[in-house]
Amino acid sequence: MSFVSTLNTGQLPEKPWQTGAVARLGVSVVIGILIGAVVTMVIQYFGTPQTSSVSEFLLLATVAFGSYVTAIVILSRPWPTEPGVVRLIILLALVYLGFFFTWAAGRFIKGNAELRNPVIAMLIAVLAFQGLTLVLIPFFLRQHDTGWFGGFGLNRRPVQSLLIGIGIGALVLYPVLLLNDFCFHLFERLTLHPQEQQTVEILRHADSLLGRAASGIATVLIAPIGEEIIFRGILYPWAKRRFSQAAALWGTAVLFGAIHANLSSFVPLTLLALILGLYEYTGNLLAPIAVHFVFNGANFVALFLQQKHIPVQP
Repeated sequence: MSFVSTLNTGQLPEKPWQTGAVARLGVSVVIGILIGAVVTMVIQYFGTPQTSSVSEFLLLATVAFGSYVTAIVILSRPWPTEPGVVRLIILLALVYLGFFFTWAAGRFIKGNAELRNPVIAMLIAVLAFQGLTLVLIPFFLRQHDTGWFGGFGLNRRPVQSLLIGIGIGALVLYPVLLLNDFCFHLFERLTLHPQEQQTVEILRHADSLLGRAASGIATVLIAPIGEEIIFRGILYPWAKRRFSQAAALWGTAVLFGAIHANLSSFVPLTLLALILGLYEYTGNLLAPIAVHFVFNGANFVALFLQQKHIPVQP
């Protein structure tokens, strides 16, 4: 059977992802975002011209950070089919303890305190979400007695999958960007005051070489890999087995568009996520990662050229 003919029938085998493990991974990622908030808060505190009660603030922030990390460690370890009440109580206590001490430490932050370097804010956000995902995935795979190759089909025609992903990424790049531009101007006409994605706005203001390099690594490499593992590698096969292929494809696509928290980009990103569903037909996660890489990489290069005032050909 030729490679093209196998694409027509789909090659994605059923994955053994357990609902409990998927839920724990999702909760861990959310807690990771809270850890990012604590780190941001510490940087904000020491970025203010006048600080007081440093030891008290650091104690509160450390307890919050430690509570979140401990909760993630508990979540990442294998759980019994029916977890005991004591384990759940400890987990909830750690999360609420983190909430409380985060709130208490936040009272030391001045109302107008902001991170002076937006690139640092973006790096913290990416590392807390996509970066933490990459750290947790080995534990997730171990719970299912599989590895990267078996879990995500990375050994299934890798060269062809990469070429397909790059080719499709190049083909859909302009239409998706055109749709994004259309939605942005439509929202302007409707006086809905559309905003650029925060990542795009930050990249526009990355004026140092180190800032551009860090932004490029975060948005072009870490973000596509982390997001594709979560949405296509884990959520899509799980939802497909629990519901249907259509529900899995549309559900993960809508969620993908929603997490970027930008109204004018919601439709274009949802469309892009539907295209990333080609994972179903290659059986190798490298294909959607390559599409995502091309999309983010092209945006990064375009923004860099705009900073240099070099005209970008449509």
